[in-house]
Amino acid sequence: MAYPFGIMKRLVTFLVLLGSMIGVTVVPAAETPANALLILAKRDGMLLIVDPSSLRVIARVPVGNDPHEVIASADGRTAYATNYGSGAYNTLAVVDLVAQKALPSVDLGALRGPHGVTFVGGKAWFTAEGAKAIGSYDPAAKSVDWILGTGQNRTHMIYVSPDMKLIVTTNVSSGTVNIIEKTVGGPPGPGGPQGVPRGDWNETVVRVGNGSEGFDVSPDSKEIWVANAGDGTVSIIDLASKQVTQTLAADVGGANRLKFTPDGKLALISSLRSSDVTVIDTATRKTVKRIAVGHGAAGIQMQPDGARAFVACSPDGYVAVINLHSLEVAGRIEAGRDPDGLAWATRH
Repeated sequence: MAYPFGIMKRLVTFLVLLGSMIGVTVVPAAETPANALLILAKRDGMLLIVDPSSLRVIARVPVGNDPHEVIASADGRTAYATNYGSGAYNTLAVVDLVAQKALPSVDLGALRGPHGVTFVGGKAWFTAEGAKAIGSYDPAAKSVDWILGTGQNRTHMIYVSPDMKLIVTTNVSSGTVNIIEKTVGGPPGPGGPQGVPRGDWNETVVRVGNGSEGFDVSPDSKEIWVANAGDGTVSIIDLASKQVTQTLAADVGGANRLKFTPDGKLALISSLRSSDVTVIDTATRKTVKRIAVGHGAAGIQMQPDGARAFVACSPDGYVAVINLHSLEVAGRIEAGRDPDGLAWATRH
């Protein structure tokens, strides 16, 4: 039944007054804390902003289709998430973490299937599986300003050193790691920009194990540890020689992510096919514990002070909180459908 405008207006006024009489109030969203945990819920297409002190989700922001990995800018005010879709999508979602709202996404054009992402030197660096390439996006210029091919299949995760002279990628289907180093030559040639040195990139492809995906560079920058999902092993690469120096029979089939603790003493490995997170002592190269977290796990994020690790338990819809001193589960964060990529944002 349609009501005349005047009657409808009076009805709305009455309901508002009634709500105020019975104590119904609208509670504004909590502010984003200076230190925040970011969680991607893939099947929900949402970025969750979490207060790590209370483990409370304070905001959910839409980030488009199939978001897989997320990173925060150096100032902690902006987040970038990759819209993956195994090559079906080609955008970076952008979120204002202070205002807790989505910003216009970045169209990557032919760089399809963005997955791994990091933020270094004021830029978002990403992999593009569909293009067998990596690239960087400059927020100041609002453009992709650099692209480099890897020549490998499923270039998936990425690391960029603070000085931007070293890039590491894992290539899942090729079972390889690319070690990409910046070389600097002499002064620019005729017509070259003044003051800009010549440079090139040298790529070394290192064969590791089948299904190489999760990896990390040790805090002392001497080694790369790679978890091989197909073999259940961990390959250790010496960065100086660019060779595999040891392969650990770690029994981590289906391994998804590998992360060092901030002090470099432990490496944590998640697996989508296991109920446990595997903990390896980096000095002895031995497994010291397997921590039960659920029915499979993906993303891992270390708290910068080394007190806790956050592990996305994708099949269970929560993020497990691990006390890194006791190596026990100390809590959980309900995170929606299929949580995966995690990041830490510190606002400056």
